[in-house]
Amino acid sequence: MNKKLIISAVLLSLLAACSSNTVKDKPAAPAPVTESAPAPAPAAENAADTSSAKSSDVAYNPLKDPNNILSKRTIYFDFDKDEVKAEYRDLVAAHGKYVAEHAGAKVTLQGGADNRGSREYNLSLGQRRSVSVKKAMNLNGAPDARIETISYGEEKAHDCKDETCFQQDRRVDIVYDND
Repeated sequence: MNKKLIISAVLLSLLAACSSNTVKDKPAAPAPVTESAPAPAPAAENAADTSSAKSSDVAYNPLKDPNNILSKRTIYFDFDKDEVKAEYRDLVAAHGKYVAEHAGAKVTLQGGADNRGSREYNLSLGQRRSVSVKKAMNLNGAPDARIETISYGEEKAHDCKDETCFQQDRRVDIVYDND
């Protein structure tokens, strides 16, 4: 009787093994195509690389990856200036490319100034700074319709007494909608 059980078990295991390979000539269904973020590329040496994701990440968001340039969202300016400094051009370019390549991406550029100068002047300066960043993003393909500029002037400024503190108020913050 034991021989019959062993033979039955062997036959069942052979049948189970054979059944998984019986449909060889039917092609596999293609993977679904989505219009989400492009497939992550290997990490590049370029600091402006916007796709340095790990392949194991399922819902990778470069905007939240601290190792990605897109996680940096503040551009600082010199005193009484609205020109994007050379050290921030790669950052602005990366954000411009991201907005251009992601149809759902919309940003608000929030310009600011330190509390020196009149309220009106600081509002104007903050707006010039945010428009300067917008123009740089446009040069990298970001459409006008998905970039809003706003100036807070000195409204979000710290109560500063020294230059180190004032430097933190002369900025544009890049704020993504739905982020």
